Amino acid sequence: MIQALLGPLGNLASTWLEGKVETKKAEAGAKVAKAKAEAVIMQKKATGEIDWDLKMADASANSWKDEWLTILFSVPLILAFCGDWGRQIVEDGFVALQAMPEYYRYTLGIIVSASFGTRAATKFFKK
Repeated sequence: MIQALLGPLGNLASTWLEGKVETKKAEAGAKVAKAKAEAVIMQKKATGEIDWDLKMADASANSWKDEWLTILFSVPLILAFCGDWGRQIVEDGFVALQAMPEYYRYTLGIIVSASFGTRAATKFFKK
């Protein structure tokens, strides 16, 4: 009688154990699939950033934009060494710039950041 009862109980325990094993396999498979998907996303992001950098470098190869901004930003630096009259021009210029609307100043900042590479600057300042 006990043997007749042990057989079905053993089958039930075996089925329960197989279910647990299958559940663990499925969970592990899901984790692996998620990790692979995240790796693909990171790879595509890195490739996209590289492609963007290459496109921007090609686009600015024949452009004077960066040189123009460098010269423009060098003017106050140079005038600061030209005596009182140069420093007065720089000071008056910055006072006038401070009086400009905020949207204009932000736009200038965006133009400069876009020209010199915002991502490169953020990477530099994170170090």
